[in-house]
Amino acid sequence: TLQVQRSYLYPFPYRDTVELYAKRYQVDCFLVAAVIKVESKFQHDVHSHRGAVGLMQLMPSTAKGLGVTDPLNPKQNIEGGVKYLKQMLDKYNGNTILALAAYNAGPGAVDKYSGVPPYKETQNYVKNIMKTYNDYKGGN
Repeated sequence: TLQVQRSYLYPFPYRDTVELYAKRYQVDCFLVAAVIKVESKFQHDVHSHRGAVGLMQLMPSTAKGLGVTDPLNPKQNIEGGVKYLKQMLDKYNGNTILALAAYNAGPGAVDKYSGVPPYKETQNYVKNIMKTYNDYKGGN
């Protein structure tokens, strides 16, 4: 099938875990993979200068609220990140752009500006993830 061919064209680490939690929380696995690629380049032990941790760069307070006890554990981090991404998708009625902006800048910023905040970092973040997402999907 086309999806099997794509898996060889666009391989990514932790695929089984990504697919498991993407299916469980009903989030496109290629969107999750794009978030991980942009957030951490699939490095499970990365820390940001702002304190975000792991594959999906969860902030400690967010991770705790999602039930993640070890954000450096790839399975816990992916499950927490997918769960949070799903919460943002639900909050913004399936609008991927707004959900990604909220994942990066926080839902308060998206609500304050009634859209993607005018932060260069967030605007570039959304653009990079959408490009990577489309690459994973095969440009469809």
